[in-house]
Amino acid sequence: VHVVESGGGLVQPGGSLRLSCAASGFTFSDYAMRWYRQAPGKERELVAGISSAGGTTNYVNSVKGRFTISRDNAKNTVYLQMNSLKPEDTAVYYCHAWSLLKGTYWGQGTQVTVSS
Repeated sequence: VHVVESGGGLVQPGGSLRLSCAASGFTFSDYAMRWYRQAPGKERELVAGISSAGGTTNYVNSVKGRFTISRDNAKNTVYLQMNSLKPEDTAVYYCHAWSLLKGTYWGQGTQVTVSS
């Protein structure tokens, strides 16, 4: 099983980044997908989630209207489009696959730094 995030980096406040998470080794379309983040000295928090078929999404209040989660089940990939980035969005972002019946998988994380 592989869950690999990419797309992180350094961006100025107000900028945008698109994170990708490519999955393999399990039936991607059976899993809800989530993005978490963890800033230094803070607990990991759920940022956004999307249902297995992509019909339902949810977001933490602090990113609503700025971030968009989406998925392409044909490519076994989930995305997080992040716009209007703020310094407080700086964190390591993790991709998470979740199935009530089949278990969970985590990626290794990708660093997002928002700074001028």
